[in-house]
Amino acid sequence: MDFRIRRATEADLRPAGEVTVEAFVGDGHVDPDGRYAALLRDAARRAAEAELLVAVDAADQVLGCVTFAVGGTEWADIATPGEGEIRMLATAAAARGRGVGEALVRTTVARSRELGLTGMAFSTQPRMTAAHRVYERVGFRRTPERDWRPVPEVDLWVYTMSF
Repeated sequence: MDFRIRRATEADLRPAGEVTVEAFVGDGHVDPDGRYAALLRDAARRAAEAELLVAVDAADQVLGCVTFAVGGTEWADIATPGEGEIRMLATAAAARGRGVGEALVRTTVARSRELGLTGMAFSTQPRMTAAHRVYERVGFRRTPERDWRPVPEVDLWVYTMSF
């Protein structure tokens, strides 16, 4: 592995926001001018209110990031208080295919276990098929009974894992 994962530092915040917007807007999942794009860009808020993890190369360039939250906190959409949740998993286009996304997901699983949580739950858009393959490889399973709609035009699938 030619990268490492750690908590985001102040220097990582702008690049982490840019990587997140690049991934979600660039892949056509989010409107570049919408409110969600602004939330994606605000890595400083995610780092302050949840845990922002980054994958960085030897030169400390941000290759990807993920927001981790415990259920019942502000950044958890679907996780219960005994579960961890990942939000806004993103890998820079230039870093794809190197295992960055999978390593970030595995790190959140380890973090959930470290906190003594009983599992994880998170939402994903149905068309995010590359991410679904990563989740399933790590051991997550679709949980359709927990699928939901934050707004009428957006369907979200839920993936879960129990420990």
